[in-house]
Amino acid sequence: MNSRASVPAPDSPLGRLMATLPRAGRVEWIGLRPAREAAMVEVAQVQAATGGGLAGDRYKGGNGKRGITLIQAEHLPAIAVLAGRAQVAPAILRRNLVVSGIPLVALKGRRFRVGELVLEGTASCDPCSRMEAALGPGGFNAMRGHGGLCARIVEGGTLRLGDAVEAL
Repeated sequence: MNSRASVPAPDSPLGRLMATLPRAGRVEWIGLRPAREAAMVEVAQVQAATGGGLAGDRYKGGNGKRGITLIQAEHLPAIAVLAGRAQVAPAILRRNLVVSGIPLVALKGRRFRVGELVLEGTASCDPCSRMEAALGPGGFNAMRGHGGLCARIVEGGTLRLGDAVEAL
């Protein structure tokens, strides 16, 4: 194993399995957080700055490691069940993108394309204490393991609903 990122060598059997992502995902929802306590704003497209963030998002000028946050659409029903809710709207979870069809955990530490953008998965997007208020008692724990992925914007451009999500 490569101790730098705890990822097996790409030419090892496990490394080859971990790199096998035969299907593209898809952007299902885009949201921006204009300020710390502000409600999410749903958009159909947004500009993404290389090394920065999304235009109109509070993290647009940060260090880039959290330039964009993603969560899997397939996890929303699980979060809802664990929080004792019938459903969970993406805006409540305060992630920028909801994507379907590709396991985000497989993109951690890797580069991937989302439409025009090239992103690099930097870290798990762990829940914050705000999930307790947003989802009700137990909301923080309902999100654990389902929080998604933080990514750095390596190549910016326009991000659109329906864009493909593919590992590079």
